[in-house]
Amino acid sequence: MGLLTGKTALITGAARGIGKAIALKFAAEGADVAFTDLVIDENGKATEAEIAALGVKAKGYASNAADFAQTEEVVKQVKEDFGRIDILVNNAGITKDGLMLRMTEAQWDAVIAVNLKSAFNFIHACTPVMMRQKGGSIINMASVVGVHGNAGQCNYSASKAGMIALAKSIAQEMGSKGIRANAIAPGFIETAMTAALPEDVRAEWCKKIPLRRGGTPEDVANVALFLASDLSSYVSGQVIQIDGGMNM
Repeated sequence: MGLLTGKTALITGAARGIGKAIALKFAAEGADVAFTDLVIDENGKATEAEIAALGVKAKGYASNAADFAQTEEVVKQVKEDFGRIDILVNNAGITKDGLMLRMTEAQWDAVIAVNLKSAFNFIHACTPVMMRQKGGSIINMASVVGVHGNAGQCNYSASKAGMIALAKSIAQEMGSKGIRANAIAPGFIETAMTAALPEDVRAEWCKKIPLRRGGTPEDVANVALFLASDLSSYVSGQVIQIDGGMNM
């Protein structure tokens, strides 16, 4: 369909998982794709090759998304390499779960830095580029726990709630510049991380989901495509939950 032909997307934490699925979906719709990960190893190079095989320009950049200076530099390099940045997907994230009484300061700080500060870093660096282009779409990858909370994930939930509020605030600040900002809040998605859960835990999750299954990275990528494309040209400041109806 070519919904993103002529556009360049920058996706953080996209060497694998949901980020990779979004990168491939965007490339299939004609977007050139720049992506970051903490290191671009063999896995990252393979992702780069998969994206490029779809007939678009692709390049992976090693970058610590939580580092402000590194982010400024990598965005500058992406702009030089690709010429423009139309879509930013803040997908980089980690978990360090634990009950509040047992959580360490280091666990809290690490999750807030990688999940939330990284989004600030990339939005801060990319919005001047988008402003000069008179438009752009920013997508923050949040989570249903950022909407509803979750015991044992105070740090993760707080970071994802911050991603939602950040998207809403940017939508208000940047709307007059033609820049949209939205958040995606996935629920139980079938990834390598959830595959490692015990089967009884997975079964209990599915009982709570009206559709009786976990979501797929493709499910998330489809919504990201909608928000990145002109199909959502009048959608900004919104949170779309992808959870099979688990939290209505």
